Amino acid sequence: MYQESFGTSSRGEAVSVYTLENKGGRQVRVTDYGAALVSILVPDRDGTLTDVLLGYDNVTGYENNTCYFGAVIGRNGNRIANAQCTIGGTTYQLDRNDNENNLHSGSKGMDTIVWKVKEYTDNTIALTCKSADKEQGFPGNMDVQVTYVLTQDDTLEIHYEAAADKDTVANLTNHAYFNLAGHASGSILDQELMLRASHFTPVIDSKAIPTGEIVPTAGTPMDFTTAKTIGCDIDADDTQVGYGGGFDHNFVLDKDEKGAFELFAEAYAPSTGIVMKAYTDLPGVQFYSGNFITEQDGKQGAVYQKRQGFCLETQYFPNAVNEPNFESPVLKAGDTYKTKTSYQFGVR
Repeated sequence: MYQESFGTSSRGEAVSVYTLENKGGRQVRVTDYGAALVSILVPDRDGTLTDVLLGYDNVTGYENNTCYFGAVIGRNGNRIANAQCTIGGTTYQLDRNDNENNLHSGSKGMDTIVWKVKEYTDNTIALTCKSADKEQGFPGNMDVQVTYVLTQDDTLEIHYEAAADKDTVANLTNHAYFNLAGHASGSILDQELMLRASHFTPVIDSKAIPTGEIVPTAGTPMDFTTAKTIGCDIDADDTQVGYGGGFDHNFVLDKDEKGAFELFAEAYAPSTGIVMKAYTDLPGVQFYSGNFITEQDGKQGAVYQKRQGFCLETQYFPNAVNEPNFESPVLKAGDTYKTKTSYQFGVR
């Protein structure tokens, strides 16, 4: 348990990084800038601690970050069409930061602020922030808490809570980029992935707004119901893959019951033996294969390239606030948004 300086933000704010550690010596580092995950150190099959998360050495890297490495995204993860949403009969204009659409809540999302540390122990950190009415364009004053817990069985739990004084959108996620061979090891295309998702939401075009349909993955490159390498179909002659430049789509998770906390993904790196099992109570996950990572300097002298990390961003579906066919992400005034996603690490 220790806190270190992570530099000074461009606004003159002191930023820190905090280390969580369990009894087995596994470590997770978190910064209060964007409540971002900075590193996850877990043992490979030889027992060597391996950092499986892309990130930066200091706050400047995160301020200049265009890929949202490790950050908490809020109030809304993913895209909202035309940067507008209608809640309770009122239409709200949001930041147009992705063509004509809103992506990850805009250019001043929760990933760009310094959060307050509410609690910090050996293996737990709770961070909070306040989002004012009409901040990012969304209605209502919102209080948010994100808690990271590193358990003794090498699971990183992420707990999200939020409440607001007006009906608003609540759809938080984490934009961690994983590379189970190590953050500096290069391409993730030979790593294997299984998704418990027999359906996905196709997009209209390369701007990645869903059509509103929910269609089967069977017979398409989107079928990860049986484990396969990420690179297997990533360049397939397929319209949906072409729109995303690879995989960048929302998968509809196969749930035994609505809201159940269940295994939804398992990833594996043959070179290290590291396995990651992922669990959530949310209805969807954005699987993104890092197609738009531009060459850049990362942690510890690493140079990150295209497809060097993959994301499993648990969520309500993209544009769900405007799409009646999708489960709504609207949080009613006075209610509590509460959800959990976990990543458990092991070897084989």
